[in-house]
Amino acid sequence: MASRRALTFSSQTFLKKVGSRRTSQNYRNKQPIFSQGDAADAIFYVEAGNVKLTVLSKRGKKAVIAIFRQGDFFGESCLGAPSLRMSSATAVHLATVTRVEKATVVRILHEDPVFARLLIAHLLSRVVRIEEDFLDQLFNSSEKRLARTLLLLAGFGTQSKPDPAILKVTQGTLAEMIGATRSRVSFFMNRFRKMGLIDYNGSLRVHRALLTYLLHE
Repeated sequence: MASRRALTFSSQTFLKKVGSRRTSQNYRNKQPIFSQGDAADAIFYVEAGNVKLTVLSKRGKKAVIAIFRQGDFFGESCLGAPSLRMSSATAVHLATVTRVEKATVVRILHEDPVFARLLIAHLLSRVVRIEEDFLDQLFNSSEKRLARTLLLLAGFGTQSKPDPAILKVTQGTLAEMIGATRSRVSFFMNRFRKMGLIDYNGSLRVHRALLTYLLHE
């Protein structure tokens, strides 16, 4: 059992290895962390809050392709060949994000091959979730996208979490995240509230029942 625990990736272990070779910054709602076309020269870690990843087409159409929560890494494309960011990362409400230079990460990976394998496996699992987010945008209704987004922001389905979970996010931000109008979000939020899936009166509380509703729809 001990060896199994030793082979489990820990973000805290990674941050400990990085030590002082990192910077931490607080971001306000909708503040960019990096933009599409920027040099990909660092990896990021969400200490608190949420971050959304968006892509802007040449015709000016924007799509949200991923939502990152506390404990997630993003911007890992910098670990490959020198390149530019293919998407933009923006804070959702208030977020605290750690930045680690590419050179620092590469050095750690070379120094500790075992940890390198664990980090790569962890990042690959996160890539799978991005694909799920992307498919959600392509094929699901705006109501299902809203339900899934609320659950992702609340952290349900990924870890043990008390019921209900309190969120700090506006309807306007939710509309942008799921690619719908604010009026549609308002309609579905009222529907979820009447069904007892959320409480929405000054603060937003997401109940675990919303996960059951989404799985059975």
